[in-house]
Amino acid sequence: MQEQRAKFDIGQIVKHNLFEFRGVIFDVDPEFANTDEWWEAIPESVRPSKNQPFYHLLAENGDSHYVAYASEGNLCPDTAGGPLHHPQTRLLFDRYENGRYLPKVRLAN
Repeated sequence: MQEQRAKFDIGQIVKHNLFEFRGVIFDVDPEFANTDEWWEAIPESVRPSKNQPFYHLLAENGDSHYVAYASEGNLCPDTAGGPLHHPQTRLLFDRYENGRYLPKVRLAN
């Protein structure tokens, strides 16, 4: 099986095609890496294929901020522009610049 290359990058802002939210990507799984229970809870008519990249997002809609997990096929680039108001962006990203978030530099031993 050939591993797919992710279409979106860490720090990129995207929006969901089916649900009204936008978010910033903070991690990418090359293919589905959540529980079967999570996957089966999605209605079959809109359930995505498991063999595509899935993204971890700091997400927001008009009502709340949360962490989301979404398939590549259900996401598109956000054209609304502007930063998110998610309170956790400061934990993972240094700043918002030129339409994207720049990840914090991590020091390792």
